[in-house]
Amino acid sequence: MATENPFNSILTTLEKPGGAGEFGKYFSLPALNDPRIDRLPYSVRILLESAIRNCDEFQVKSNDVEKIIDWENTSPKLVEIPFKPARVLLQDFTGVPAVVDLACMRDAMNKLGGDSNKINPLVPVDLVIDHSVQVDVARSENAVQANMELEFQRNKERFGFLKWGSNAFNNMLVVPPGSGIVHQVNLEYLGRVVFNTNGVLYPDSVVGTDSHTTMIDGLGVAGWGVGGIEAEAAMLGQPMSMVLPGVVGFKLLGKLRDGVTATDLVLTVTQMLRKHGVVGKFVEFYGEGMSELSLADRATIANMSPEYGATMGFFPVDHVTLQYLRLTGRSDETVSMIESYLRANKMFVDYSEPQVERVYSSYLELNLEDVEPCVSGPKRPHDRVPLREMKVDWHACLNNKVGFKGFAVPKESQNKVAEFTFQGTPAHLRHGDVVIAAITSCTNTSNPSVMLGAALVAKKACELGLQVKPWIKTSLAPGSGVVTKYLQRSGLQKYLNELGFNIVGYGCTTCIGNSGDINEAVASAITENDIVAAAVLSGNRNFEGRVHPLTRANYLASPPLVVAYALAGTVDIDFDTEPIGIGKDGTKIFFKDIWPSSEEIANVVQSSVLPAMFRDTYNAITQGNPMWNNLSVPTGTLYAWDPTSTYIHEPPYFRDMSMSPPGSHGVKDAYCLLNFGDSITTDHISPAGSIHKDSPAARYLIERGVDRRDFNSYGSRRGNDEVMARGTFANIRIVNKFLNGEVGPKTIHIPSGEKLSVFDAAEKYKSEGHDMIILAGAEYGSGSSRDWAAKGPMLLGVKAVIAKSFERIHRSNLVGMGIIPLCFKPGDDADSLGLTGQERYTIDLPSNVNEIRPGQDVTVVTDAGKSFVSTLRFDTEVELAYFNHGGILQYVIRNMVNAKH
Repeated sequence: MATENPFNSILTTLEKPGGAGEFGKYFSLPALNDPRIDRLPYSVRILLESAIRNCDEFQVKSNDVEKIIDWENTSPKLVEIPFKPARVLLQDFTGVPAVVDLACMRDAMNKLGGDSNKINPLVPVDLVIDHSVQVDVARSENAVQANMELEFQRNKERFGFLKWGSNAFNNMLVVPPGSGIVHQVNLEYLGRVVFNTNGVLYPDSVVGTDSHTTMIDGLGVAGWGVGGIEAEAAMLGQPMSMVLPGVVGFKLLGKLRDGVTATDLVLTVTQMLRKHGVVGKFVEFYGEGMSELSLADRATIANMSPEYGATMGFFPVDHVTLQYLRLTGRSDETVSMIESYLRANKMFVDYSEPQVERVYSSYLELNLEDVEPCVSGPKRPHDRVPLREMKVDWHACLNNKVGFKGFAVPKESQNKVAEFTFQGTPAHLRHGDVVIAAITSCTNTSNPSVMLGAALVAKKACELGLQVKPWIKTSLAPGSGVVTKYLQRSGLQKYLNELGFNIVGYGCTTCIGNSGDINEAVASAITENDIVAAAVLSGNRNFEGRVHPLTRANYLASPPLVVAYALAGTVDIDFDTEPIGIGKDGTKIFFKDIWPSSEEIANVVQSSVLPAMFRDTYNAITQGNPMWNNLSVPTGTLYAWDPTSTYIHEPPYFRDMSMSPPGSHGVKDAYCLLNFGDSITTDHISPAGSIHKDSPAARYLIERGVDRRDFNSYGSRRGNDEVMARGTFANIRIVNKFLNGEVGPKTIHIPSGEKLSVFDAAEKYKSEGHDMIILAGAEYGSGSSRDWAAKGPMLLGVKAVIAKSFERIHRSNLVGMGIIPLCFKPGDDADSLGLTGQERYTIDLPSNVNEIRPGQDVTVVTDAGKSFVSTLRFDTEVELAYFNHGGILQYVIRNMVNAKH
C-alpha cells in the first residue's frame, strides 16, 4: 500500500523574481546535499526528480531513488527503475488502437464488476490527429483542401471515434486533423518544459506512441517512443519499468560550414551513433558547439534518435531553448517560471558560467566544421553517402548483390532506357531516375533553415529557367501551419509551386508510406522494364517498400537537396562536375548556381519567422475545422461497437478474461512460422502503407463490400484487429528464408509443404492446434514503435520470437502482448546452430512465474535432436508480472478491479 512521500521534507517554495510572489513548490535536488547529483547527466536528473516526486514506497521506492543518484555505479549493472512520465502523447494511427483498448477495458471492467469509469487517463494525454495525409492530389493550388476532403471521406469513422473519445475520457486533449505533424505540434505548442500542477512544479517528460516522440528532446523535455500498450499503462497510472540507461556524452565543437544543412549534420550524427552502438542508451549533447545550433537544428537531431537507435538524443535547456519558447508564443510569465525552476533545481545549462564536469558512460566528439553535404540510402537511414561520392556509390549499388547497398542489375542492362508516353508527350526512364521528390516528415519540416533553404533553391532555379519533369511526383507537406505562414511572408512559396512543390496537407505523407499512386504510365514503364526508380525525400525512413512499392532506391536528403534532385531528375549525377539542367538561355546550370549560402538562409529566417505566426496558428488549433466540427458522434461512456465497421472493431484481448491470471507458460512442439535474417523492421512485420490487392486484408475488405479504391492504408485501419492481423508480415519486400530468395509476404506451411500467405499459414497451424515461433537475426523490430508489430503476431498465434537482438521498443511490446522474447547467445544464430526452421521447437519455462528470473538462461530443444541455450529477455520483475497475467492490459485491469484505494 502507498504511504506518504518520504521526500516531503525537501519540498521547497520557488519565489518569483523581484519578490513578486511565488510560482509554487518543488522537490529540490540541491536540498538532498548529495555531491553525486552534480555529476549526473541532465537527462538522468529528470528521472531522479520523477522518482523523488512519485515516491510512495509502493510503486516507486526510496531504493529506486538511491539507484538513480548512484547512477555512475548502478547503470553498468543494468538495474531496473520505475518511471512515471508527466504526460502521454498519441498520434491518430497509434492513438486509435489506444482509445479502442481503453473502450474495451471499460467493457471488461464492467463485466468483471468493477467501476468502468475508473478507466480514464490519470496523466494528461495529448492526441494529435496527423498521420492521415495520403498524397492523392499533388501539383495543384487546391491540393490541401482536396486531400483533406478525401481523407475525411476515407477516415470519417476513425475521426468520429476519436472525437467520441475526446468527450468520453477525461484528461484527453484531441488536436483535430489538418493541424500538423504530431511531433512538430508537440515542439511548437504542446511541450510544457515545466509543469505547474496544483502548485507543484516539475519537469515535463513524455512518452509517445510514435518513435519520433524524441524530437521533443531538442527542447530539453525528456521524451521517447513506446508501444501503444506501454503508453496505455502509463496513461492509467502504471509506472513504466525501465533499465536505468547508460548515457553517451556527445560533445559538439565548432560550427557548420557554409552551405551545410542541419540534415547533413543529423545524417552524420546518425551514422556515428549507429557505429558507436547506442541501443537502449540516452545520448546527451554538450560542448561549445551547442551555441551554434538553433533549437530547430537540435530538434532535427533529437528526432532521429530511432534511426541511430538511442532511447533519447537529449539537449538540456539553455538560453537557446528559452529564446525558442518566446519565439513560439509562450508567455513571458511561463518562460520566467521555466527558467527559475530549472536554475533552482540544477537542470539549466548556462554556458556563460564555468561548467561542472559531468560523468558519461562513454564519449563521442564531432567538430561541426567536419560535416559535409550528404544523403542516406538507398534502403537505410544510417547508410550515409557524401554528396561528392553519390554517383560512384550509385553505380556500386547497381553492381552489388541484392542487399542494403545493392540491386544486382546486370552490366548489360544498366544503361537501359524505358520509353513511354506521358500525357501525350514522349518520355523515358533510366535506372536512378527520380519519380518521387517529397519535402516531408517531422524531422525537417519543423526547421525553418532547411525549409526556407529549399524555397531559395526553388527561387534561383526558377529565375534561371529550370523546371522539374512533369512525371516526377513532387509534394510539400509542412509539419504545421506556421511553415505556410513564413513561406508566404518570405514571398518564396510561389517558386516552390512553380516547380510542383505545392502544399499537399499538414501531416506525415511520403515518409510513412502515404506517397499515393504515381502516374500509371510511369508505373508501367518501371514494372515492364524492371527499372530501379528512385525517390528522394526529406524524411527519416527509407526502408524497402515503405516509401512506394515501385521505388526500390530511396534516399533521405535535406529539403534543399530534394529540390535539387527533382530538378536533376536522377540520383545518377555528380553535382560537382555535371550540370543539373539547361537554363532558359541555353546555358548549363550547375548545382553551385542554385545553392544558397548559409547567410542568405539566415537572413530570410530572421525576417520571416515571427512569434505572431505561432500564436495565431495555435490559438485556433483546438477550434478544429468545419469538416471536424460537423462530425456527429455517439454520446455515452461505453462505446457502441458497430459489428459491420471495417475501421473500428472490438478486439478479442479480453474475451473470456477471468480474475485469475493464466500464469507462466512455455512452448511445446511449435512450428516456425517465419525464418528471418537481420534488420527485420516493424514495417516488415506490420506495414503502415497501402493494402495490396491480392492480400488477405484485401480479401477481408472485399468480402465486406469495400471497393478497392476505398481500401485506404493499414495505418488508417489500425482500429480494426481483423485487418491488422491479416496485414501482419504482409510487406511486399519481406524476405523469408523458407522461400529461397523469393521476396514477398508468403511462407511454407511445414507439415503440408504448401506455400501460403503468412496469415493463411498461421490460421492453418492454429486450426491444427499447433504453437508457432519466429526465428530472426539482429535488430529484430527496428524502426517505428509500432504496437501492431506485437499485437499482430499475438493474434496470429505466435508464442515466442528467438532473435540475435531486438530493438528496444519492439521487445517491450512483445512482452506486453504475452510473447516470449529469447536471444541467441553471442556468436550464435540460426545458421551457426544448423537450424533450418523446419524443426519443431520446445521452450520449457517454470509454470510458477516466481521461479523465473529476468535475463535467465533457457534451453530450447528441437525435435531434430538439437538443443541450444538462449537468454530470456524479460528484463525486469514487472515484465514477468505482465507475462504472468497474459499481457500488460490484463495486468492493469485486474489490479484496478482489486484496488482498494
